[in-house]
Amino acid sequence: MDLLLNIARGILGIGVMILFCYLLSNNRKAIDWRLVLGGLGLQLVLAILILKVPFVYAMFDWIADCFVALLKFTDAGASFVFGSWPDEAFISIPDDSVDPPGKKYFNLGFMFAFKVLPTIVFFAAFSAILYYFGILQKIIYVFAKLMSKVMRLSGAESLAAAANVFIGQTEAPLVIKPYLEKMTKSEIMALMTGGMATIAGGVFALFVILLGDEYAIHFLTASIISAPAAIVCAKILYPESNPEQINTDLTVPKDKIGANLLDAITLGTKDGIKLAVNVGAMLLVFLALIALLNGILFWIGDVTNLNELIVAKTESRFNGLNLEYILGLVFAPIAWLLGVAADDTMLVGQMLGKKTVLNEVIGYVDLQTIMEDPEITLDPKSVIIATYALCGFSNFSSIGIQIGGISALAPSQRTTLTELGIKALIGGTIACFMTGAVAGMLF
Repeated sequence: MDLLLNIARGILGIGVMILFCYLLSNNRKAIDWRLVLGGLGLQLVLAILILKVPFVYAMFDWIADCFVALLKFTDAGASFVFGSWPDEAFISIPDDSVDPPGKKYFNLGFMFAFKVLPTIVFFAAFSAILYYFGILQKIIYVFAKLMSKVMRLSGAESLAAAANVFIGQTEAPLVIKPYLEKMTKSEIMALMTGGMATIAGGVFALFVILLGDEYAIHFLTASIISAPAAIVCAKILYPESNPEQINTDLTVPKDKIGANLLDAITLGTKDGIKLAVNVGAMLLVFLALIALLNGILFWIGDVTNLNELIVAKTESRFNGLNLEYILGLVFAPIAWLLGVAADDTMLVGQMLGKKTVLNEVIGYVDLQTIMEDPEITLDPKSVIIATYALCGFSNFSSIGIQIGGISALAPSQRTTLTELGIKALIGGTIACFMTGAVAGMLF
């Protein structure tokens, strides 16, 4: 009975998301419903295969474990550069309150500065090595071939969607650089939406460190199954008006990053530094701004006695009027549609709101903080759904990142990029929510 309810709720959630895309479509008559059904089917089949078929799950779990083991090698470089951990890097917790007893927990600030950010740099360099040797390109080609056959996509769309699963939204366009100038608006929309709905290797490492090694398989799965969902959303929001004219060529460019291996490592390291500094700076600024806004809102709540009402109504899950409470109210219905437990919809809703308005890193920081708060108990299913729904770059800052990055490779597409920015954000956000709904159906 519970399984049927999960499936029904997930179908309802996905149906509402598709309807929202349909209402915002620029050409409803041109929507290819076979492509839409194929994409939805591919997303569901991939999710079932990875999460429910034992030998497939074991294979992807092994891949995720390899990623986790790889991340731990960063400690060798970080410990040399930063030295041993100071006492302040650990949170003091009584032995009887942790599992296992005596386990030490990193202070979140120290963890970000000395563990997470170095990992992003290392992973970017390692990805550059894989790209230099052509390994990433082969993986991308296989996945692109599958999507091209199932959804009848153009070669550029298939390659971009596949690349976005493994590399970032600014690196993926490099894979289709020869096609960029001649891509249609619908193809550009697919490229941008795919970048919004997936994550890069560097932040994959960040999220694993935040939530724990056991979540690595879920981050990997989320990024994979969000790719067809992104195509579905893009092709409803901006369908191809002349599908017979698209280029179906599926050739991965042979261009390498760097003149030689050392040059590739150097370039990858530079990209990793940019990403790490960007993540650190965004966290610093956005968290400070949130604190400022919450201070103002709390003062308003204090003057109007709203704070006491909110504390009572939410049973102390919220301490008064703040951004979290407002975003929770707005996004709680979406959280419910995804399958989140009724008691958790406000908390998960605030994470979904922060992810969209600010960025996904802050959403995961919230999730990690709530998971470790002894006074708050999130349903395990709510945690899983939030993990999947937050797994994407769909936020306002990504619009600027994509316009700047893609237009540098294809200057003639700048006008199209600026025109489609908001729609791509909506499509990427909905694709992530659809992925959360699929997770809700299966757990």
